[in-house]
Amino acid sequence: MSSLFKTKDIDSLVEDTQTEGTRLKRTLGPWSLIAFGIGAVIGAGIFTVTGTAAAGQQSMTPSLLNAPLLDIILHGSAATTMGGRPGAGPGLALSFMLVAVTCGFAALCYAELASMIPIAGSAYTYAYAALGEIFAWIIGWDLILEYAVSNMTVAVGFSAYVNELLNNHLPFSLSHAIIADMKFTGAIFNLPAFLVVMALSWILVRGVKESASTNNAMVAIKLTAVLLFVFGAAHAVKSSNLHPFFPNGGAGVLSGAAIVFFTFIGFDSVSTAAEECQNPQRNMPIGIIGTLIACAVLYTSVSLVLTGIVNWKTLDNAAPVANALKAIGMERLKFIVTVGALLGMLSSLLVYQYGQARIWFAMSRDRLLPALFSKVHKRFKTPHVSTWLAGLAVGIPAGIMDIDFFADLANIGTLFAFVFVSSAVIILRRTQPDRPRSFRVPFSPVTPILSVVCCFGLMLGLPLLAWMGFVVWLIIGLVIYFSYSSKRSLLQTPA
Repeated sequence: MSSLFKTKDIDSLVEDTQTEGTRLKRTLGPWSLIAFGIGAVIGAGIFTVTGTAAAGQQSMTPSLLNAPLLDIILHGSAATTMGGRPGAGPGLALSFMLVAVTCGFAALCYAELASMIPIAGSAYTYAYAALGEIFAWIIGWDLILEYAVSNMTVAVGFSAYVNELLNNHLPFSLSHAIIADMKFTGAIFNLPAFLVVMALSWILVRGVKESASTNNAMVAIKLTAVLLFVFGAAHAVKSSNLHPFFPNGGAGVLSGAAIVFFTFIGFDSVSTAAEECQNPQRNMPIGIIGTLIACAVLYTSVSLVLTGIVNWKTLDNAAPVANALKAIGMERLKFIVTVGALLGMLSSLLVYQYGQARIWFAMSRDRLLPALFSKVHKRFKTPHVSTWLAGLAVGIPAGIMDIDFFADLANIGTLFAFVFVSSAVIILRRTQPDRPRSFRVPFSPVTPILSVVCCFGLMLGLPLLAWMGFVVWLIIGLVIYFSYSSKRSLLQTPA
């Protein structure tokens, strides 16, 4: 049993990155890292799930499975009468601020660890160094879920915006999920959601520098579209739409924060690029913290304008920004924002697929996953097998399921990862106090502890169904670990 908690030496982790055949190229600077982070963060949140977070899910059939865990703890079976999850309404701006603060605590922890352990793998690698192999496996398995379902959410939203741009002329059977709200819709497959993931997988295989250049261009256009929406629609804000500001009180704000939390994991994606970053000790903290600050300002601005131009109750759909502009007759701005939204979601998909493939790559290099996943393309120097398989793992489910279920799973996986990262900072400060850290979390251990508390609080705002899905995923992962990975692990059975 003691071998399960055996940690991997940080120097050995760094040494492993120099092995020929599994070595990645260092080509990314600080601005590319910030663009990567913004590319991931600004997209899914602003253009897809803001509507659900503001309006809630009142249309859902009351069920214990759909009730937030906190309601079940406080009210028991009476939570089934609450009609789903309350919306934040105009108070969504406060939800985003709450998420930004929570992510701020976690981002500081990520920044310290990324500067200390500049290796692909993000929270998985940090857990391996601080907590032990079994925890590294759990968090790696969790990250696979987090990145996959995050991208499924964005892919579904992308398909909705494509259909909106084409005035809903795409065949229903080929542009909608087969299953929505746990019911069959009559559709065959969401083809746009699948095709966009596979196209971006091809770009990622071509090389990280090429992927970063593509992402930078899309981020520039996306930010322009976001700013045009904020300033172009601000004059249409009606004070009546902003009152009451908290229609469902604190429960609505907490529920909204839990729904949109996954949209801030762009800085987590930045940490997965540590092994392809120039001067990671300096540039990784800049990329992580810079991403969070820029995106918090943009999210808050957009949510205030969005809930101010239409009644918050009308926003429960997969393309809330486009539909809100259509409702107030701003067709030209709607077209511009829709194009920007599509590019925004493309950049989100690109970065999330990048991050997911690097997690698979890092776990395979430690022999916790088959060696096939850590193969590097001879010409492009990218983990091409992991990239293609990650594309299929995202694209196929995105063609089948709806957006809300994906978002909840992504949220609980993200929060779980943040808890582990924050704990790793505390442990490494005690076990390796003299190891060089180019960035240090201020007020440690208070800041990491606050991160853990805030993340757990938001987890309580997620529905029971998300908790059940997460537990099932972890059980499957533990079965794979004990039956396969623990017997082949590089740490347990060195070559």
